Amino acid sequence: MITFKGVCKSFRTGGVDVDVLNGIDLSVEPGAFITILGPSGCGKTTLLNLAAGFLSPSDGTIQIKDSSLKGINSDLGLGYMTQDNRLFPWLTLEANIRFPLWVRKLPKEVQHKRVAELVELVGLQGFENHYPYQLSGGMQKRTSLAQVLSYKPDILLMDEPFASLDAQTRMVLQRELVEVWGRIGQTILFVTHDIVEAIALSDRVVVLSSRPGQIKGQLDISLSRPRDLFQIHEQDGYRECYSSLRGLIDSELTDDE
Repeated sequence: MITFKGVCKSFRTGGVDVDVLNGIDLSVEPGAFITILGPSGCGKTTLLNLAAGFLSPSDGTIQIKDSSLKGINSDLGLGYMTQDNRLFPWLTLEANIRFPLWVRKLPKEVQHKRVAELVELVGLQGFENHYPYQLSGGMQKRTSLAQVLSYKPDILLMDEPFASLDAQTRMVLQRELVEVWGRIGQTILFVTHDIVEAIALSDRVVVLSSRPGQIKGQLDISLSRPRDLFQIHEQDGYRECYSSLRGLIDSELTDDE
């Protein structure tokens, strides 16, 4: 679904070229949940922005499905969920979810049916007429997820979407994301700093080095599904996965010092 071939990215800052990514070769298979893990500043978000077409690579190529990516990916098959909720404060929960469908001028009956399905999917029945300020942080995140899912994307790009939440709410949202993914089956490319989150959610974890980001290593997460995200530490194979990923991350932090 997503293929990076020899992708490099640099930015011009103060008359100097700063290399952010260098030689990324990565394939994301249909229906897979792939997590990008690495130290701060290694280019994780830049990689997502490249996949979305918000940025162009300085070198290399990116393919989405079978097409070369050139410019902003306006294909309806891709959704992007950022760290911020990006909800319109003057719109109700229902209207925020419906907004992408309204932009695409879908028939009103289709819009309302789709919104009702999504409200049920993310467990927000009864809150359709509430505004974002009336919702908890977790409910706002559920609304953002429903908004992204409204136009049925095949691919989800997710940039630390739960980073701002408290630990308990974060685990609840992680579990709900996995349940939604299990029911709908999108391809997910997910960014995090959290090793535990990466293991709990992913089929495969890709570790980036310090800037300029290169693929330091990859680890298939062989833990059986469904996973109890509240007791992930006790699942067979967890300690081995954590040790392997921690070793890759620690070596980068040590080298960076």
